[in-house]
Order: sequence, then structure tokens, then C-alpha cells
Amino acid sequence: MAPSATVSPTPRSAELVTKAPLTKGDNVNTQQTTVEDLMGKWSDFKFAKIRESQVSRAMSQRYFEDLDRYAESDIVIVGAGSCGLSAAYVLAKQRPDLKIAIIEASVSPGGGCWLGGQLFSAQVVRKPGDVFLREIGVPYEDEGDFVVVKHAALFTSTILSKVLQFPNVKLFNAVCVEDLITRQSDEGLRIAGVVTNWTLVTLNHGNQSCMDPNTVMAPVIISTTGHDGPFGAFCGKRLVSMGAIEKLGGMRGLDMNSAEDAIVKNTREVIPGLIIGGMELSELDGANRMGPTFGAMFLSGVKAAEEALAVFETRKKQNAV
Repeated sequence: MAPSATVSPTPRSAELVTKAPLTKGDNVNTQQTTVEDLMGKWSDFKFAKIRESQVSRAMSQRYFEDLDRYAESDIVIVGAGSCGLSAAYVLAKQRPDLKIAIIEASVSPGGGCWLGGQLFSAQVVRKPGDVFLREIGVPYEDEGDFVVVKHAALFTSTILSKVLQFPNVKLFNAVCVEDLITRQSDEGLRIAGVVTNWTLVTLNHGNQSCMDPNTVMAPVIISTTGHDGPFGAFCGKRLVSMGAIEKLGGMRGLDMNSAEDAIVKNTREVIPGLIIGGMELSELDGANRMGPTFGAMFLSGVKAAEEALAVFETRKKQNAV
């Protein structure tokens, strides 16, 4: 007889343990086992027994529960690059009562923040972007007007680990936003959610007959889809194609000093329900390219979170949440 469907256990946090090593005959399949307990005992090593169906149920049950829970979210963030993740961190920390869904087209979140410029390792952050590094505990070398993180992946892995540990955040990666949900209201066109699909399906619409999408509704959307790649500046481009704005300004040439200031200052609600931040703004507003500096990405995310909370509270007062 097949085992019953997986029942989710009470979540537990991993704890560091210090104890005497195991002796022969002790059970290694215990919460108190340490890595040191396993070392030197590989000849008798075995994993706990499991049925393959248990693996399937453990994954699918949780994923479908997340789909159900976040089908109606409070805030959706499109794009899990450095700007989107920074926004998610601030939102989740300040408002643990809100449901925050992050939609990321790539399998690996982080956008272009895994490396610095030209595939170099170090990450350069102009001050005062260093305040966000201190907020999340990323060490750096101080060079006066800027700081340097020894490897960009140190920032990305740190912000990812912190965001994903918040109980009110769900990251849906390998999922893309392929359209926006719209409503007509007294204030004109309003964005009311996003239309989603598996990224591989979206990339292959031309190879098959119609493959309909899914949806996630929310009163506030933060779009941080960047400027490069097949989904770059997606929401900005969609606003043009639906006639909500006339055209994109188009990203200008590289000018770090003007670009970073402009991105942070101009992070805003572009049309009701849709906030755009990060490098997507360079395409929307015609801002300069900033190149391999990252402080504006962090602080644009902070401002996007602030803007999102203000919009959410306004919508709440209007009984539209």
C-alpha cells in the first residue's frame, strides 16, 4: 500500500550543535548529528529510506500551496536582480504581514549581480550605497568615496539568503511575466496584477499552439526587469504596446555620476499600481547607463519598497486591497 500524501512538518531552523562524537552503533539520522560525526565512517554510511513518490509529493504539495496562497498577493516584484531583491528585503522586514511574491524569469535569481563588470569578481559600490551592505552584513574594503566587496556573489548570495528566509516571501523562479492585468478606474488605467507562465513556455510560444498563462493579482507591482536580455524592460515595453505611455526614452551612454543619481531619484509609480525601479528606468526615462557600479540598484530597491508601501496603504484606504 502506497504511503499517504506528505504532511508538512512544523518548520524548524537549523541549529549549530556541539556534542561528543558518535560511537559505533549510534544513529546518525538525527537532528543532533554533526558533520564531524559523519567523517571517517563512510563504509557504514546510509541515507534514511524514502520512496520516490515522497519526494514528488514533498515538492509538489508545497509548490501548489504557494501558488494558492500567492495567487492573491499584496505586492509582486518582477525581477529578482539586485534592485528587486533589495526591495523584497526592505518590504519583508518592515511589513511581515504582507504577502510578497517575486517572479524571476531565470532559473538563478540575482540578475547581473553575480559578477562585476566584464565578468570581474569585485563589486564596486559608491557611497552611500554602503549603508545597505552594512544593513545585510556584507563586508567590504573602504576606498574613500566608494567601497569594494571582494566578490559580487557575496552580496547576491547574502541578500538571497536573507530574503528567502522571510516567511512572507515566495520566489517563483523559472517563471516569467508575459503580460499585465489591467483595470479601468477613475484614475485611468490601473495595473492589478501580472500574467505568468513557465519561462520555457514563453520562449517557445512560436513553436506550439496557444499555451495559456496563469495570473497573480496584487494592488502593487514593482518592476525591476533591467535593460538587457529577452525580458529586459518588459513592463516598460508593455506600457508602450498597450498605449499607456507614448514611447520609451531609450538608455543613453554610460555616465556613472548622472546615471546612479537619476535611477534612485526617479524610482516611482509610473502608472497607478506599477512602480518601476533599477535599470528598467534607464530605458523608460532615457537615463544614462551606469556600468559596473551597484549602489543605485540597492537604493532604488529601498525607494521602490517605500513607494510600494505608500501605494498599498492608499489602496487599502480606498478599500481596493
